[in-house]
Amino acid sequence: MAVARKIKTLLTVNILVFVGIILFSVYCRIQDRSEELVQIGRLSDQRLRGRNAKVTNSMDRQSILKRLERLEDVVYNQLNGLAKPMGLVEGPGGLGQGGAAATLGEDSRESEGRYEEYGYNAQLSDRISLDRNIPDYRPKKCKQLTYTDDLPQISVVFIFVNEALSVILRSVHSVVNHTPAHLLKEIILVDDNSDSVELKFNLDHYVNKRYPGLVKIVRNTKREGLIRARIHGWNAATAPVVGFFDAHVEFNTGWAEPILTRVKEDHTRIILPAIDNIKYNTFEVQQYANAAHGYNWGLWCMYIIPPQDWLDKGDETAPIRTPAMIGCSFVVDREYFGEIGLLDPGMEVYGGENIELGMR
Repeated sequence: MAVARKIKTLLTVNILVFVGIILFSVYCRIQDRSEELVQIGRLSDQRLRGRNAKVTNSMDRQSILKRLERLEDVVYNQLNGLAKPMGLVEGPGGLGQGGAAATLGEDSRESEGRYEEYGYNAQLSDRISLDRNIPDYRPKKCKQLTYTDDLPQISVVFIFVNEALSVILRSVHSVVNHTPAHLLKEIILVDDNSDSVELKFNLDHYVNKRYPGLVKIVRNTKREGLIRARIHGWNAATAPVVGFFDAHVEFNTGWAEPILTRVKEDHTRIILPAIDNIKYNTFEVQQYANAAHGYNWGLWCMYIIPPQDWLDKGDETAPIRTPAMIGCSFVVDREYFGEIGLLDPGMEVYGGENIELGMR
């Protein structure tokens, strides 16, 4: 009996051990599977969160872009709210960008009449942005020059009579866009008794809204002529340096700093900016070579080859002494101009900068 009990006890223990081993093995497998499921769950959760984050980021990005587009539209509409009623264009884009030649469609029938009235394609001008960009033709060395921060301010005077409104406003926009704000004291528009209706209310309304306090308009009650009109502009100017320009020009990058530096060095200098050409029919910008000014035997003012001593220097940033001036643009110390009462024959053309563009 004792032996039988021992055998039963051993069998029972063996069975329990065997069952325990099986249960332990099952438990381990369940644990491993649970960890796999947890890991899979975590990965799934991370992927879901990543997708949600991407969706959220995408939505945020789209929302921001939409807001920026709305803001851009608001700004553009605010700007063009003044120009559009007058049939003009502001801002980037449009015809003639980069100084390229522009043309109108063949269905345009007003061009010929406006050619005769203005001497250039005024209808095309109305389609070109007042803020168009033009090529920077300055030599490489000119672009590397630096200037002091204490340069004198300048008053820019535009003289006009019966110009196209878009041409006048492009002159104003270009000088504002390409002159450091701390150097540009004011812009003075001298109207030598124009007949054009759009140069009255439209011009006043536009510049007062677009450039409040920056642009002044002087109106002659009778036709005074170019020289007296310039004197009226000089009288209205308050900056220490005054620049006189025709009202059909476009200013280029870095035009003011080299001029003001030369005047600051010697207040008796009269500076003639180097001039490139804007074609009257396509408004294409064409680069002119550096030159001095002189006269032919018929006393027509013309471009002449720079003096030999300037050519020998081989420095395009150096000024060119000139015996004459074409007259469509010059810059002078305000007090000195008042002292001499006339133009000094010892004038200089600053040949290193393609400073402003004259329509010829």
